[in-house]
Amino acid sequence: MPRPSLPSMLPSPSGKTLAFAFLASILFFLSYLIGIHHLSFSFLLFSSSSPPSLRQCSIPPPTFPFPYLSSSSSSLAAELDFLPRHDANSLIPLPASYLPSIPFCSANFTHYCPCQDPNRERLYPTRHFSHHGRHCPPFLTDRPSPPCRVPRPRGYRAPIPWPESRHSVWFTNVPFKKLTEHKADQNWIRIEGDKFVFPGGGTSFPHGVESYVGHISKVVPLKTGEIRTVLDIGCGVASFGNQLLGYNVLTMSVAPRDQHEAQVQFALERGFPAMLGVLSIFRLPYPSRSFDMAHCSRCLIKWVSREGLYLLEIDRILRPGGYWVLSGPPINWKKMYKGWERTPEDLEAEQNGIEDFTKRLCWKKVAEKGPIAVWRKPTNHLHCATKLKTSRSLRFCEGRDPDNSWYDEMQACLTPLPKVEQIRDTAGGILTKWPKRLNVVPLRIKSWSIKGVTAENFNHDNRIWNQRLSHYGIYINFGLAGKYRNIMDMNAGLGGFAAALAKYPVWVMNVVPVNASINTLGLIYERGLIGTYMNWCEAFSTYPRTYDLIHADGIFSMCEFIDILLEMDRILRPEGAVIIRDNVDIIVKAKNEAERVGWQCRMVHSEKGPFHQEKLLIVDNSMKSHITLN
Repeated sequence: MPRPSLPSMLPSPSGKTLAFAFLASILFFLSYLIGIHHLSFSFLLFSSSSPPSLRQCSIPPPTFPFPYLSSSSSSLAAELDFLPRHDANSLIPLPASYLPSIPFCSANFTHYCPCQDPNRERLYPTRHFSHHGRHCPPFLTDRPSPPCRVPRPRGYRAPIPWPESRHSVWFTNVPFKKLTEHKADQNWIRIEGDKFVFPGGGTSFPHGVESYVGHISKVVPLKTGEIRTVLDIGCGVASFGNQLLGYNVLTMSVAPRDQHEAQVQFALERGFPAMLGVLSIFRLPYPSRSFDMAHCSRCLIKWVSREGLYLLEIDRILRPGGYWVLSGPPINWKKMYKGWERTPEDLEAEQNGIEDFTKRLCWKKVAEKGPIAVWRKPTNHLHCATKLKTSRSLRFCEGRDPDNSWYDEMQACLTPLPKVEQIRDTAGGILTKWPKRLNVVPLRIKSWSIKGVTAENFNHDNRIWNQRLSHYGIYINFGLAGKYRNIMDMNAGLGGFAAALAKYPVWVMNVVPVNASINTLGLIYERGLIGTYMNWCEAFSTYPRTYDLIHADGIFSMCEFIDILLEMDRILRPEGAVIIRDNVDIIVKAKNEAERVGWQCRMVHSEKGPFHQEKLLIVDNSMKSHITLN
């Protein structure tokens, strides 16, 4: 017998349900057609027929200097167009073409340094060289209103590429003859045709800087990797720093804007790290225990005046076991006093004062040989703490952050070193020798002295920056025939960007903003890198046109948008490049303002891809002609 059929487990649809499903299908289909039409309209609206004002920042996709990049990477190189994806009114309040362009300042602004302006320094007393210190105007610059761009000098030429620039620079780029006249007999610098050339002479090294540094290398271990960072005070044209490059030593050259016009400008034009600065009222803008060696060649500083403030500051910035090298008066005064036009009694008294004060600092005199004298800072303060209990002793600084040095006045006290257990221990630990120092976990991280930064954070940061640099290589060829030499990182963090660049012939000024949540500049120096503190609501202590590339990561919340961009424009060389990374909304605004400044720019994805809110603004002014004012 046939089995009876089982009743269906599914309900039978009613006519009303079928009608509802049919109507929903019709509505879905109509929505699809409308979407296609809208997409086609948007494509036409933002195609090549768009007004030039919407495409002003567009330039052709870059070439690919790295052959290992796959073809899929080219999609990242295409310029981004956010208009179809965002509300135009909220994302781009006003196209850049409708915003007024920033004009150029008058010709007398060509070499303008806002915080070291000779006109402003006349308002300050000359006592303690305070007139040569930082005196910033009330705003970022005292540009005329409306704000303007610093123009390049007449006849300006693209700088001679590295390494040729070590030996010569264009006269029209730094058109100052004073040093060639005042130092004509000392072989610092001379004019040959349309160039300045640098023979390697100096006030304290009449036999040449090579011979002079050779003397130092017999006393200071320059060849072992123990010495990596050096501070040269009163640097001249940085011939000393140039010679130390042969020892793989990185020198921060510092000099004021004084009667020897443009010393720092010459140094930077040559491709050496340098900034305007002076030992005056405030601490130098570097953390404690920064430099492996400090040097002064006839900088004519009264070292033991003002209760020894200047030697105390040198002690603060020297790492434990670091070296201080001094030449010029009063060193070797018995042979040199006639040429210095000073009495033997005066020079002997000055040297005795230095010898006495360095003993009070617990420094050990290593040698006095030929033109130089060398002292060494102790590796800890165990022995010194006992010695300082005598009546003539110095007192330790109390309640002061040893790394705080932004407009922080020097005081007549000794900066204490981290505590140790044994007399042979090195305060803070022993630094790894260069070049291994670059990538090992810094001592300040190991000792937990930087809150919230661990060894894992550090190693992760290194990996991230290596990835980012590879991505930057799509747009910027860092190894291109010496084009990029002077680089600034405006918000350096742990120094990862500079560390990733170490394989290229460049140097990086690692800037740690004074309002950063974590002070990382000390660990940057422990890595064998250099840098400074900075408030980006003020102008940087450098001349115009001194950096080939500027990297800006998350800095535009620190001050007025256009003021920061104009300061970047002031210190950027006319054919230089900029990389700005930030949230997409900030990048869109930066693009609009950058067009007002006349930069050649484009928005692109970061290495995180198209679906991440962090984007890049790539600025490359290589092909842009610049206005020259007569």
